[in-house]
Amino acid sequence: MSSYTDFIVRKTQWQSAGGFQCGQLPSFLYDFQAHLVEWALSLGRAAIFADCGMGKTAMQLAWASQVAERENRSVLIVTPLAVGAQTVAEAEKFGVTAERSRNGQHSGSADIVVTNYEQLHKFNPSEFAGVVCDESSAIKDFKSERKAVVVEFMRTIKYRLLCTATAAPNHYWELGTSSEALGLLAFRDMMTKFFKQETSKDHHGWGRTKYRFRGHAQEPFWSWVCSWARSMQKPSDLGFDDT
Repeated sequence: MSSYTDFIVRKTQWQSAGGFQCGQLPSFLYDFQAHLVEWALSLGRAAIFADCGMGKTAMQLAWASQVAERENRSVLIVTPLAVGAQTVAEAEKFGVTAERSRNGQHSGSADIVVTNYEQLHKFNPSEFAGVVCDESSAIKDFKSERKAVVVEFMRTIKYRLLCTATAAPNHYWELGTSSEALGLLAFRDMMTKFFKQETSKDHHGWGRTKYRFRGHAQEPFWSWVCSWARSMQKPSDLGFDDT
């Protein structure tokens, strides 16, 4: 019976990176934020899809601080260009040591190093215990060079966190790039497993490729996504008080 259960677990594509039980989390986190950080650390590789205003920066800083303390190495936070300075300022406000770098160099003394996506190729992944992708919808396009750079950089890093308010703004299958960055199902493997490609023609006779869920694949798809991601628009989505 146990072997059959193991088989079912493998079929769900559940994969744990071997996270850890975190220590005391900082007091600046709200209860729902602490819950998400604790959950993400317990997995090791996870995604937090939280709406604007839910405090993703605070959660990223708390997550990164826990990983840096455990591994005694810095964690890299990758942001859009306009957000880097704000992330460092938030870290200072919360008492977290952070420095900004755009040339691949860092002191090694700060818990957190902040850079932007355009400069990621200048850094050595072996120097970091973990990596956070802020506004990770920046890698939603599976054909983009940015997505390829991010996935390759994260490939050998044990602890990974993705955060965005717009996980899949255009299509559900954009979640495949997040999965690939976390080292779970690759984008094309996800598409093959859960989606079917169809070509329809408009009144001009032009073909257009569309994707739909395979038969009975919709529920397994969302169960799989829920094994590595949490989505929320307000605290009560997680069972907490909205006040």
